[in-house]
Amino acid sequence: MSSSASSPTPLSASAPAAAAPAAPPTQAELLDFARRAAADTDLIASLPLDPQGRTWVRLDGPAGSEAWLIGWPPGTGTGWHDHADSVGAFVTAAGELTEHALAARLPTDGWKTLELTDGVDRSRRLPAGQGRAFGRHHVHEVLNESTERHAISVHAYYPPLPRIRRYSRTGQTLRLEHVERPEDWQ
Repeated sequence: MSSSASSPTPLSASAPAAAAPAAPPTQAELLDFARRAAADTDLIASLPLDPQGRTWVRLDGPAGSEAWLIGWPPGTGTGWHDHADSVGAFVTAAGELTEHALAARLPTDGWKTLELTDGVDRSRRLPAGQGRAFGRHHVHEVLNESTERHAISVHAYYPPLPRIRRYSRTGQTLRLEHVERPEDWQ
C-alpha cells in the first residue's frame, strides 16, 4: 500500500478567518463532496495505481472532514469494518465496487463475538458515479470484484476517523479482531 499526504486538487470550501466554526457537514454534504470529487477527471487521473495493493491520497474534505481518494486493484477489498463514531459517504469514480453491509445496530463496546440474526445482510453494486452515505457504527465491507479492472473511489468522514474496528465473519458470527487508530493508516 502506498499513500500521499496531500491532494493535487483541494476541494474544500474555506471560511473567513473571523467566522464562527463551521457546522459539521451532514451525510448529504459528505456525499455531495464525494460526488464532485469523483467527477473531477484530473483528480482521478492523478491517483497512482498499484496492481498489488490499494493506494490512497488524502483530500481536503468539507468543514473539517477527512476525505480519501482510493485505488482498488482487481480482487481487493476492505474486509468487514466500521468507522466508529464517524458518519461518512463514498462514491465510485471508476470501475465498480460492491458493498456488503449489516442492517443492524451493533453494540459499540464491550463485546468480542456476536451472532447475527437472519435478514441483516444487504448488498449493493456501485458503478462509476454511484455512491452512498452512512451513519455512525455502519458495519460493511467494500470490494472490487472485477478480475481485470481497477476501481477508484472517493470517501469522506466526519468527524475525522478516530478509529476503525476490524471484524472477521464466519456465517452469522461476527468477531471483533482489532482496532486501528489514525497512526496505523496515515
